[in-house]
Amino acid sequence: MIIRMATMDDLSALADVHARAFAESWDEASLKSLLSGPGVSAHLAEDDEICGFILTRVAVDEAEIITIAVSPDRRQRGIASRLLDNALARDAASGAIRVFLEVASQNVPARSLYERRGFREVGRRRAYYADGDDALVLAAGLPLVVGNSEKTL
Repeated sequence: MIIRMATMDDLSALADVHARAFAESWDEASLKSLLSGPGVSAHLAEDDEICGFILTRVAVDEAEIITIAVSPDRRQRGIASRLLDNALARDAASGAIRVFLEVASQNVPARSLYERRGFREVGRRRAYYADGDDALVLAAGLPLVVGNSEKTL
């Protein structure tokens, strides 16, 4: 498995991964628009195919995780952990000292991953998602602190 920077040539594969990972997914045009924005970068994981990616945005000294997606058949193998660590190390090297994200309150595996990396809840958006679930706003200082747990997303 390699982690590399995504390019515009990868958009179709990223849209495919996002569609398999989320009920409300982003298409190729949406991902292109996001990736074209200032301070936005994408890292992807691939072996025989692209199986996951993360989009982050850096503005001055803050980073934001826009999305992280892993193909359902490839979860629980450490892919999300590797993507997260790689992207946020790059963002920290770019000057970010704090990172934010939103996660569904019922997404226990993702919340566990973020908690092990030092993220803490700093806000909540009630009924944010189409299914009525709340979005938790999480934040962490950079560089990330990795906990002792061996569980991975």
